[in-house]
Amino acid sequence: MDRGHQDGGIRLPEGNWWDWDVIAWDPGRLCLAAGWDLAYHHGLELVFDDPGFVSCPAAFQDPVFRGPTSEERARVARQLGEELPVVVAFEADAGGREPVSCLVAAERLEIVHETVLRYWRDDVAPGQRLAPWVRPPK
Repeated sequence: MDRGHQDGGIRLPEGNWWDWDVIAWDPGRLCLAAGWDLAYHHGLELVFDDPGFVSCPAAFQDPVFRGPTSEERARVARQLGEELPVVVAFEADAGGREPVSCLVAAERLEIVHETVLRYWRDDVAPGQRLAPWVRPPK
């Protein structure tokens, strides 16, 4: 098991988690993937189950996670009519002049640390898996 470090209420495994993107988002799940270069693989996923509130760009870099403010928690509760157990806040570079403030509220958060390949391989090693959209060549 990897040692982790605490970032604003969530515990990320140590690693170079610079590049991030949304790889899945439907009513039951939001999945953010991270790595040092997302061209071929990613090594970290933040999987939010039953997200009720999401405010973040589809791709971003170098997020700084922090605990949500009382105002952010109140905003989520006002909009949803209830408080959710998981509220994650962060600032990130989304390519603009200023960092963007992001907020995600959900029922649960799972942090998955494994290599997820974004290209086809016949010989996926133990501890690796293929991204859901990867298909064998025709």
